[in-house]
Amino acid sequence: MDQQTPSRVLVTGAAGFIGSHVAARLLSDGAEVLGLDDLNPYYDPALKRARLARLVAKPGFRFVHADLADAAAVLAAFDTFRPDAVVHLGAQVGVRYSLVDPNAYVQSNLVGFANVAEACRRFPVDHLLFASSSSVYGANTRQPFAESHPVDHPISLYAATKRANELHAHAYAERFGIPSTGMRFFTVYGPWSRPDMAIWTFTAALLAGRPIPLFNNGAMRRDLTYVGDVVEAVVRLLPRPPGADAGYDTPNESAAPFRLLNVGRGAPVGLLPIVRALEAAFERTAILDLRPAQPGDVAETFADVRELYVVTGYRPATPLDVGLAAFAAWWKTGEGRN
Repeated sequence: MDQQTPSRVLVTGAAGFIGSHVAARLLSDGAEVLGLDDLNPYYDPALKRARLARLVAKPGFRFVHADLADAAAVLAAFDTFRPDAVVHLGAQVGVRYSLVDPNAYVQSNLVGFANVAEACRRFPVDHLLFASSSSVYGANTRQPFAESHPVDHPISLYAATKRANELHAHAYAERFGIPSTGMRFFTVYGPWSRPDMAIWTFTAALLAGRPIPLFNNGAMRRDLTYVGDVVEAVVRLLPRPPGADAGYDTPNESAAPFRLLNVGRGAPVGLLPIVRALEAAFERTAILDLRPAQPGDVAETFADVRELYVVTGYRPATPLDVGLAAFAAWWKTGEGRN
């Protein structure tokens, strides 16, 4: 790489799945990292604490236990640490849970994002890198999903909050000159993942001899992206903030120092091949339970990652069997799950 990782990086959601991997990589690259997380009970906080314990043991890491919706706590963390860059990954996740507790998404994804953006204005940073989601493409049926496609028809509150984050970041980039990159993640998987994610739930059912529910009668297709590939994209993007360019006027770039990028493998796979790969990794035979589609589910996700390559020279490329083998190896250790 021809550019250097920022020396002081604030990572929100540092005890989360992607956040803990990103923080670990930044530390290994020599950066100082301040992690923020509220360790909320959406899923077992013991898993979050186990991820966090691995980070605390590394030189250069500090942790602040704080809710992103607490503006004073967020500002205090920025004031104390004075980061060069921010990787904002903290959020209330999950499409279906947004139908159960919408206020959790308002507080974490909208209020929390506003607090992080305002802290970046008060304590200027070289780059705000933030997590968006492939879910913003919503009812879009054009494949593969490209950053230039309209994203005006979200089909879940989660997707709507992520699109709101993109618009909020653009406004702050335009008004206050905060270089900002939104990363539209496509179904990230791998070691230390969340218990509500398909790979985890499929594995738990497989090993317990329970039927594996396959929604939309198994016809769903997902652009699965290995977490190591996501981390590589993040560290390559961090030292490459967007610049203001009056020549840009597209849905994903503008005259402001702002961009949106897909971060995915660009190779959708059906649910059944995923199950078959897990069967091979764990040497078990699955029982299948075909079910209708659920509200808020998108039938297929498929990332166009040409723009990511233009910016970073990198395309996520970890094959499904390799990524699932790494997940299976972690699962078999029991680390973080006991």
